[in-house]
Amino acid sequence: MIEVIQSVLQSTIDGVAVGSVIALAAVGLTLTYGILRLANFAHGDILTLGAYLAFFANTTLKLDIWLAIALGGVVSIAFVLLCEKILWQPLRTKRATSTTMMIVSIGLALVIRNVIVLIWGAKPQKYNLPTFPAIKLIELSITRNKIVVIIAAIALIAALYYLLQSTKIGKAMRAVADNPELAKVAGINVKAVIIWTWVIAGGMTALGGSMYGLITNLRPNMGWFLILPMFAAVILGGIGNPYGAIAGALIVGISQEVATTCPAALGDLQKYCIGTDYKLGVGLVIMILVLLFKPQGLFKSTI
Repeated sequence: MIEVIQSVLQSTIDGVAVGSVIALAAVGLTLTYGILRLANFAHGDILTLGAYLAFFANTTLKLDIWLAIALGGVVSIAFVLLCEKILWQPLRTKRATSTTMMIVSIGLALVIRNVIVLIWGAKPQKYNLPTFPAIKLIELSITRNKIVVIIAAIALIAALYYLLQSTKIGKAMRAVADNPELAKVAGINVKAVIIWTWVIAGGMTALGGSMYGLITNLRPNMGWFLILPMFAAVILGGIGNPYGAIAGALIVGISQEVATTCPAALGDLQKYCIGTDYKLGVGLVIMILVLLFKPQGLFKSTI
């Protein structure tokens, strides 16, 4: 029994680390939907792009990992702003439907992924980092990189909270999310809000990808595999609510790790365990169960 509890606690720690990565990306996803009404399926591949740009800066340019992560974030922000200029702005001007924009985002995701494969190949990659022994805590082990990921996610989320609640641009973003036309009439620079939305969404998503690279190998399709947990977190927490997306991400991250835990102490009962191949399904099942009772999500939709 003790071994089972330890295994569950260990999986919970792992789930918090994965949930922190999903949270950073899910915040960006819910902001773009809440303000721009864009269900961006390229979001996961922007996460991958940020991770690979950091990998390039770290291994090819020989930059310190934190400088590499910062550079990856900056270049990713530049990329999403370019996409806004040549894709999303013209589509909004032509009053493209949300379905059209969603299909375009899927095409953009495929382009990003295949460019990554073309440049860096399909084989798993990893950062050039020193190896440290895991920290032992009451028979539980946690790597330093996972601690860094969790702390960095908390710091970034705290900074986002301050920006949205205490700055002029944050209040403008909330106004545009509530009613774009009324915000424009009230004198709010909607174009500036859109730019800031992409900066925040692109930056946090790219940083989430770079953080994910600290705890796992980089793969060209890793962002695509995370897009479902991202959407699950956004819908679970309430579409358009960044704080709800964070809560949803942690629920999804922890649940998919704990539900697929199968300690050896279970003996013959191991055959009834859920395999790790079904991790994505666990988060989606939890989302469906919550929505059956709270169709609007756990929290009301608000920026």
